[in-house]
Amino acid sequence: LSICSRTVEPLEYYRRFLKENCRPDGRELGEFRTTTVNIGKCLCSITTADGSALVKLGNTTVICGVKAELAAPAVDSANKGYIVPNVELPSLCAERFRSGPPGEEAQAASQFIADVIENSQMIVKEDLCIANGKLAWVLYCDIICLDYDGNLLDASVFALLAALKNVQLPLVTINEETGLSEVNLKQKNPLIIRKHPVATSFAIFDDTLLIVDPTAEEDDLATGTVTIVTDEEGRLCSVHKPGGSPLTGAKLQDCITRAITRHKEVKKLIDKVIKSITPK
Repeated sequence: LSICSRTVEPLEYYRRFLKENCRPDGRELGEFRTTTVNIGKCLCSITTADGSALVKLGNTTVICGVKAELAAPAVDSANKGYIVPNVELPSLCAERFRSGPPGEEAQAASQFIADVIENSQMIVKEDLCIANGKLAWVLYCDIICLDYDGNLLDASVFALLAALKNVQLPLVTINEETGLSEVNLKQKNPLIIRKHPVATSFAIFDDTLLIVDPTAEEDDLATGTVTIVTDEEGRLCSVHKPGGSPLTGAKLQDCITRAITRHKEVKKLIDKVIKSITPK
């Protein structure tokens, strides 16, 4: 298969591989790219953040930094804190992105992450409240793509989860006499993570064929995409399908089954890394 045909007729080039149940990069249709994660204050992560992680999914590289700040709760949610996710796709990560305000893809990814946080209940906002109606934590979750080669959503959810598991919040109390907050930096507690959502994305080729963990090229050639988010109990947290080819019930069930398996792989990887960085 010549390089020329890949440039001139990329879809036909792919179809010749897909007929043999494989892809140009050598993967099987249901095979993920090599996945790695770095957690915490290592050279690859953000040392100024309260929690950080770097995730690589093949060439796609995403970093997440979580910054915790104190604020007054909203009047209509006096017993809740805030979680503010933001996905950035800077021009340095791929030629398709431009400098300036967030583009459509970055905005859609930020909304997707917000929906995953809400639907999965990974963090219950009541857990972020320090004093009802007076003080709560705000978690700013900045997810920045350093290198883009498709499947941004899987890498972003993974990086977010890993970074949140790295967060340690100091003990905060309110002095009854002065009414001011007092922060004890010597006494820190891990953030309470209620659920562990994991995203698994598929590209749909020719309306029928499903391939997992699509590259940027595969994303562009696909007739549709779908992202399934599950938690550790195999519960479906979210199905994200931005148009494109419809999926039959049977195909969707196949995706959910594969997503549940992928969840176990990702959870095992996070647990292994956290164990390696936890002081003995």
